Amino acid sequence: MLTRAAILKLIPQQGRMCLLDEVESWDQARILCRALSHLDPANPLRRRGRLPVICGIEYGLQAAALHGALASGKPQPPGFFASVREVRFAVNRLDDPRFGFLRIEALRVAANAHALLYAYVLESASGRQLLSGNATIALSKIT
Repeated sequence: MLTRAAILKLIPQQGRMCLLDEVESWDQARILCRALSHLDPANPLRRRGRLPVICGIEYGLQAAALHGALASGKPQPPGFFASVREVRFAVNRLDDPRFGFLRIEALRVAANAHALLYAYVLESASGRQLLSGNATIALSKIT
């Protein structure tokens, strides 16, 4: 298991913008993370006191970035999402306390030096699927 302190050393998102709390498990193909930040009133993605389900895409992207770092053995360089596809929303908002913690799974579909392609799923603690989709993350080179 990986803690938030270790996660912060591996992904570009820092401070409150790091939405993940821990890694349950990972291997070369996938990662399973947990988060409680969706219930935090100070979550930086909240608008008008709510956390819309579309913000779940960022949770999936952070899990993918963390997986890329763990798989490569070095911190993930900054990047940006180039595309999101096949996003399916099963709820309107993520900040429902009845969901408990979020489970975020990211599955690497393809990767090269310039981009990562991941499928991701967000579920409630009870296993209810809240959001799923695919994303392409373009990696930036830092010089």
